Amino acid sequence: MKAAAFEYAAPTSLEEAIALLAARGEEAKLIAGGQSLMPLLALRFAQPGLLVDLNRVAGLAGVRELPDGGLAIGAMTRTRALETEPLVAARAPLLAEAAPLIAHRAIRNRGTVGGAVAHADAAAELPAAMLALDATIVAQGPQGRREIAAAEFFETHYTTALEPDEVLIELRLPPLAPGSGTAFAEISRRHGDFAIAGAAAVLSLDGGRCKAASVALLGVADRPVAVDTTALRGAPSEPERFAALGEAAAATLSPNSDQHASAEYRRHLAAVLVRRTLEAAGERAI
Repeated sequence: MKAAAFEYAAPTSLEEAIALLAARGEEAKLIAGGQSLMPLLALRFAQPGLLVDLNRVAGLAGVRELPDGGLAIGAMTRTRALETEPLVAARAPLLAEAAPLIAHRAIRNRGTVGGAVAHADAAAELPAAMLALDATIVAQGPQGRREIAAAEFFETHYTTALEPDEVLIELRLPPLAPGSGTAFAEISRRHGDFAIAGAAAVLSLDGGRCKAASVALLGVADRPVAVDTTALRGAPSEPERFAALGEAAAATLSPNSDQHASAEYRRHLAAVLVRRTLEAAGERAI
């Protein structure tokens, strides 16, 4: 198949892009890397009246360190940069570990970090990683800029808190606390396939005890899911506690069954992956 007819605009400034969105409302659609959107257009699952290309807008790509030691990632930064940028490896190793699992290198060379987050696929790696890292999503629209916590950004399948006339421009990550380790793991049928289930974990230790923990699951609901880690606070960093947390988290899930996996199997994977990622994060924290 081929895409339905649409108008095309390639603005050179963020203000111009926002004005186009404001003028056309939900009829307009942004395109960044196009690795998710182009198949949807070809299948006519998406039929925008106007396609607004962000590739000529200056200032939306790049990785920089924030004054507090955190990290800012421009929305048009290619996903491949998460694997190759030394600053990402130093400040956000969870992203460096997750990135190679995203599709294949040709896709990562073109796809963008902001595009993957805004697309909000429940089985995608970056939304879950942003949730685990407590990222802040920066958006800009006609009313100016606003910041949205990752915990409030993902609403349901392919739906976020972005307004139709807003552009996701940057993702900001707070610095990792001293004594922190991170880990990412997923299960898929083949490398590059969408994950059947996955987990991203951040664990901070103090004297062998869990000072803070954050775990997010993917592929088990209509959005990335934050695991309640309250039981770990102040507790010894022990595999048995991580396993118990994984079982408790899995019991709260109601995933769908499909041709790839049953709901029961996804719950089982969730429990296993929570334990595995917390164990790995704990080892790295030490």
